[in-house]
Parts: sequence; C-alpha cells; structure tokens
Amino acid sequence: MDKLILVRHSETEGQHEDSPLTKLGVRQAQVLSTFLQHSGYKIDRIISSPFLRAIETIKPFAENNGVTIERDERLEERILSHDPLDDWEEVLHDTFRDPELKMSGGESSTEARERVLSLIDELENEEGNVLLVTHGNLLALLLQKYNREIGFADWKRLSRPDIFLIQKQGGEYTVERIWED
Repeated sequence: MDKLILVRHSETEGQHEDSPLTKLGVRQAQVLSTFLQHSGYKIDRIISSPFLRAIETIKPFAENNGVTIERDERLEERILSHDPLDDWEEVLHDTFRDPELKMSGGESSTEARERVLSLIDELENEEGNVLLVTHGNLLALLLQKYNREIGFADWKRLSRPDIFLIQKQGGEYTVERIWED
C-alpha cells in the first residue's frame, strides 16, 4: 500500500450492527466526503466494516467518486462481552492494560488486533491507497501496530468521525491524525 487511511464511523443512534447514523452523523458523513475529496489522496479501494453505521459513513464519498465499498467482517467492532456490562468503559480500560483479558463471549484485545491485522497483512503488497472504515476500539487496536503507545486515553480522544493517515517514510511508518473536527 502506498497510503492507508483509517476512518472511524460518524455518530450513531446505538451500538447494534444495524444502528443507523443520527441526523448529525449523516451531516458528518457529508463533511467527511468533502474532506476526503479535497484531501489530495486518491482512494483506490474502500473496505468497510459491514455494520450499517460504517457503510453509511463512507457511502457519500464512495458514490461521489465511483469507488465500490467492499465489506469485510474483520473490520467489525470488537465484542467486549455477550452479557451487558454496566462498567463497560472500565472493562475496556482493563483490556488495554491486559490484552489477554477476555469477558464472557467476548474477544480479547489480542484476538481483535490479530483479526484486523490479518486484513492489513493481505493489503501490504497491494498498490495504491486503501481506505478502511471501522469502529473506535478496533481502530485504536489497529493503530497500535504503528504506534505501540496507543492506549485507552487515545481511544477516549477519538472523535466520530475520525481519520488517520498511515504511510511509510524512510522505512518507518508514520501515523497522522488528519481529521479536523
């Protein structure tokens, strides 16, 4: 890949896989489309989480630029637990400190990171610029590949939407947040 662009979805009405964007989220998707259009980065391929909120976030850009949205389950949000968690944010925090921590029916940070990195490994030798649309926790775990210091506090600072540019410069990967709230 020449450039990897990582996008977190816009504001949604819930966390279910079929949760739509809010009215604000729809406006954010339009702003995101305009931002990407004027970013100067040609997008050769778009791969998205199959969740509705991810698809709706990138759809305006994809339609305006004639790029097909490919869906890949490896970009789905990480499941912390199948049981409701009143203290889900505290549990999430703990999973950043202990990447092997796994709740009932959920995925550990290590498992989720390995899942998404299997996609990245497939894309490594591809030509062009690839844009991935995913979810906050998985995005933070993916960013750890390029910057091991990414943690819970960084996850908390992610906006909806958010955009990061990853590129190789001089043999090293650089991570740059390019979204402007």
